Amino acid sequence: MLTSTQVRHYTEKGYVIPDFRLDENTVQSIRDDHTRFVQKFPQFFDYCGALLVYDLAFLNYARDECILNMVEQLLGPNLALWNSSLFAKPPKVGSKTPWHQDGEYWPIRPLATCSVWIAVDDSTRENGCLRFIPGSHRSKRLSPHHKNDAKGLSLPLELDADQFDESAAVDIELEAGQISLHDVYLMHSSEPNRSYKPRRGMTLRFMPTTSVYCRNLSSGPSARVDRARTLFLMRGVDVSGENDFRLRLPSDF
Repeated sequence: MLTSTQVRHYTEKGYVIPDFRLDENTVQSIRDDHTRFVQKFPQFFDYCGALLVYDLAFLNYARDECILNMVEQLLGPNLALWNSSLFAKPPKVGSKTPWHQDGEYWPIRPLATCSVWIAVDDSTRENGCLRFIPGSHRSKRLSPHHKNDAKGLSLPLELDADQFDESAAVDIELEAGQISLHDVYLMHSSEPNRSYKPRRGMTLRFMPTTSVYCRNLSSGPSARVDRARTLFLMRGVDVSGENDFRLRLPSDF
């Protein structure tokens, strides 16, 4: 469980690093599943933003009771998992993630998500750890983004430079098995991996079921992916009564 100090840190800063670590067997299992996944889908060697659309094996890691307990402290007792992603960042290859807010991409209304970021390898400044702007979530609004088509970026949208002060950024260095949790409005980024060590990170995206995953809000290429996502009720009930939890199989995508 998170301490009261840690819950307050999440509320005030937009993120927290709990006193928690997945055991080595679980971390190695994620690595093995990722290796198998990339062998099957080599186009995702660097990044896959919708793991559960293609492979439901990764759902097992979202069932960890300790992780669910911590997320419940932050979002309440009624929780849905709506996505899992894997940012692989291979040595000397891994892409840069531009400064952004996650909510700019997601068709959730009202917008609310806690992202659990699992360090599958040690995550350091040298290999491209997460960087956060503490407190940048507090306005509970999305700041202007622009499209950036430059090569070597894992995401296409970037915050306008006048929306944040990069000198305030903190580097979130984690050892393999550690996790961080961050708010949907928090401004964050990561540098490319220029080291000879991999930097794999897996995310679990949870929303309170007072929110609705609105598939009809998406357009363009993302709409196809959003239609293919399965939402999983992890705890409690669907308070909204509007979320669609019907199982969608990879063959449907």
